Amino acid sequence: MRRGPVKRALSTAGHRAIILGFTAFAVFPFYWMVITAFKRNSDLYVGATNTAHNPFIFNTLWVGTAVVLITLLLAVPAAYSLARLTGRWGERLSIGIFLTYLVPSTLLFIPFSRLVALLGLQNRLAALILIYPTFTVPFCTWLLMGFFKALPKEVEESAMVDGCSRLNAIRRVVLPLAMPGLLTIVIFALTLTIQEFVYSLTFISSVERMTVSVGVPVALVRGDVYYWGSLMAACLITSIPLAIMYNFFLDRFIAGFTVGAIK
Repeated sequence: MRRGPVKRALSTAGHRAIILGFTAFAVFPFYWMVITAFKRNSDLYVGATNTAHNPFIFNTLWVGTAVVLITLLLAVPAAYSLARLTGRWGERLSIGIFLTYLVPSTLLFIPFSRLVALLGLQNRLAALILIYPTFTVPFCTWLLMGFFKALPKEVEESAMVDGCSRLNAIRRVVLPLAMPGLLTIVIFALTLTIQEFVYSLTFISSVERMTVSVGVPVALVRGDVYYWGSLMAACLITSIPLAIMYNFFLDRFIAGFTVGAIK
């Protein structure tokens, strides 16, 4: 008679222990970054270095904001048009758009470098703003297509019957309903921009113009000397905002990412 409650207690304790273990595993890198970032230089290595954290962060935010805006301006109308385009051509175009995202950057950085040189954008952040949408727009367009397909056409048709034009129906009805999907592509575009390495390393040569993904390993690793305090501070500064954004908008993010897939 007593085995039932004992088994339930042991099962609950086991589940909580597993959850606690995964939580500790996920939180430990942040804990290590915090304690390392606030240690003195003498505790980590001999000597000191001047870091360019502020320029790295400013450049990353500037490029990320510009790329997100460009991605929204291009991906939203493209995804809506393809979602409402019926027939085989719509499916083929959607597959073709997604396949362009799968082309690795190691194959594209050479022709892109010729384009950047032709436009005179070497060692300028404008080169990154020009190149990054080539992989954020296809992916975000494909992601939004599934979400727009999940929205019934009757919603915008009812708005048009009430006197709205198609553009007004999209602005007043479709876009508010698509807010989880829009938030999803904003997070994805910003994340892809922050973590991109190959293009930033290829097109930017000055340390003061580098983004975090390149500036940290280039400026804070000198041969076999690792400036661990500065490295951990840079990782902490860039990871915490993304972690907060993912957790704060978790419900909307999951809705935007899965609603098109289950349609």
